Amino acid sequence: MDALRAYGESDSEQSEDDVIMQEISKGKSVTLGTDRAIVMAPDVQSKSVIKEVAIVDPKTKEIKSNPKFEQLFKSESGPVNPFKSEQQRSQKNTLTGFVEPAHLNEFHFNRQIRSFDTLGYAQNPTAETGTSQFVGDVKKAETEKGVSLFESKKTGGEKRKRVRNDDSADVDGYTGPWSRFADEKTVAKPSPELQKQMDEIVKKRQEKSRRFKKEKEDSEQMAEESSTLHLKEAEDYQGRSFLVPPSFTGVNLREDYVPERCFVPKKLIHTYRGHNKGVNFLQWFPKSAHLFLSCSMDTKIKLWEVYDRQRTVRTYSGHKLPVREVAFNNEGTEFLSASFDRYVKLWDTETGQVKQRFHTGHVPYCLKYHPDEDKNHMFLVGMQNKKIIQWDSRSGEIVQEYDRHLQAVNSITFFDKNRRFASTSDDKSVRIWEWEIPVDTKLIQNVGLHAIPTMTKSPNDKWVVGQCMDNRIVLFQLVDDKLRFSKKKAFRGHNAAGYACNIDFSPDQSFLISGDADGKLFIWDWRTHKIVGKWKAHDSTCIAALWHPHEKSRMITAGWDGLIKMWN
Repeated sequence: MDALRAYGESDSEQSEDDVIMQEISKGKSVTLGTDRAIVMAPDVQSKSVIKEVAIVDPKTKEIKSNPKFEQLFKSESGPVNPFKSEQQRSQKNTLTGFVEPAHLNEFHFNRQIRSFDTLGYAQNPTAETGTSQFVGDVKKAETEKGVSLFESKKTGGEKRKRVRNDDSADVDGYTGPWSRFADEKTVAKPSPELQKQMDEIVKKRQEKSRRFKKEKEDSEQMAEESSTLHLKEAEDYQGRSFLVPPSFTGVNLREDYVPERCFVPKKLIHTYRGHNKGVNFLQWFPKSAHLFLSCSMDTKIKLWEVYDRQRTVRTYSGHKLPVREVAFNNEGTEFLSASFDRYVKLWDTETGQVKQRFHTGHVPYCLKYHPDEDKNHMFLVGMQNKKIIQWDSRSGEIVQEYDRHLQAVNSITFFDKNRRFASTSDDKSVRIWEWEIPVDTKLIQNVGLHAIPTMTKSPNDKWVVGQCMDNRIVLFQLVDDKLRFSKKKAFRGHNAAGYACNIDFSPDQSFLISGDADGKLFIWDWRTHKIVGKWKAHDSTCIAALWHPHEKSRMITAGWDGLIKMWN
């Protein structure tokens, strides 16, 4: 306070508060009494611009200086992010851009948005002089002069007026609520343009009907059925047919015999020649596998020897178009053939005669006899028209139809002690059926599952594998008599997309074999899923590969080059 008295004595005109402020501005400490208080002004920056660049953060909400307009809206300084586009570097307060708040009357907003939704145009709220006053369908807006819905603009969805006569006394002219509309046309005559279009449609339908009728007549004209025996005699010196397994092969051909361990084949031992075109399917003779059957695109079916001189035993001719698939019954005395001429025929293996003909007008894709002895006269046929048809070979009549697939049926596989079967289709699904019940009990249709043209059951009846159209062999596990898709397990490495290459197991289930589109034969180890063998088997697609059920390393392959090869 002595300092304050000194200042007061030297300059009596200054007040006490002015003296205190001067002392504080010089950095000196001042002691105040408890009854005095000083109101301090906020800290204000003296300069807001350094090197002519605005020191204002665009994101700040408080400015402690009073910058000029030019300073406030100067460009930002500092390095530019080279990885951001100009749009990303622009100022945003929303995800899509910068939105400024604006006031708009709710009534006008609703009027414009409803006009835009219904009529296709609305007034432009940001329009300037000399620009379009409308957004949306500008031409329509100018034609209608910008009339909105609130000005009684008709949209065409109004209720149609009726020509009514509610006078019940007028017996003849009374209409009631059932009268016709005022703008209703009573003459149903098309315009010249519509009549021309209708004539073209009718003409196309007639041509299609005529072509279909001709194809049907051609298909109903069956090909000449014949059979040729290539052996000198149908029976040997003891009167035994060629269907009886030979005893001099050195191989145990009993039905229950399975080799202890199988090996990968080393070399080609024989080539069967006889088909003029590609081979479609191979089938071992049941139980003994001393013969095998092949069908080809040359419409022929041939029976071949596995041992002895490895000759052609018999040729069966009876189809006009390529044969898709063949199937033996349990004893091998009969077999079925499915052809693209829309016929399924039942042949006698020994005599070569046709016993039955089955025809529905649609192309059969796959065949399967029921494996049980008491039901072996029943067989299933997967058709092009999405159906699975069950026939009785004794009467030749259709017993049941399974119609749940959305596209052509590709394969049929029995499981669960032959009480159920699984079918695959081009609709990328696998359906499970109870025998003789036409409603599927389960549908397997995963996102990553493609169409499966062929399926094969493992020798131990615990797995079913399928050739998938994404170059995989997918697995289905049989657990508690249920078929479950194994998503994480698959065999890869071959190129079979677009081809129905058959799959087969080795007798001891240690290997899995399949052909591919390039004519190669692939052999996988069942446990490790690794490729243990691969070689060029055919010049064209290797469509079929079968491992002999009673030998360690003997297998046959068929390709679209018309050859059948045996490996050992």
